[in-house]
Amino acid sequence: MKFLKGTKLYSILTGTCPVCQEESMYKEKNPFKLNKVYEMHEYCSHCGTKYKIEPSFFYGAMYVSYAVGVAFSVAAFIIAHYFLGGGLLTSFFAIVGTLVVFMPIIMRLSRNIWINLFLKYNENAAKKRQNKN
Repeated sequence: MKFLKGTKLYSILTGTCPVCQEESMYKEKNPFKLNKVYEMHEYCSHCGTKYKIEPSFFYGAMYVSYAVGVAFSVAAFIIAHYFLGGGLLTSFFAIVGTLVVFMPIIMRLSRNIWINLFLKYNENAAKKRQNKN
């Protein structure tokens, strides 16, 4: 996935700092540890980027989460109904199961997308911080 480095897609998929893409924004890399799914570092240790740009910044990620959840639901429906030949009830349970199982991933993916809407990659960000010190 290193070939994507420098793109927003790399930061979104890996959960790394959107500015330097060197450090994970999350204290716990495993999103399925549910008691720590939202725990984030306050600043990037490489470039000093503050992740919570303002109080309640990540509330906006709820809108992104809705769209990502719909995308997962549509994918689950298509797979269950058309590829596996299930009926509507089976497809409904497939959608519910998909949303429950992938909830932590959807939450983190939504936060990653949200912060990448406001911050952009700067390959010299870490170097600039070192020069200041």
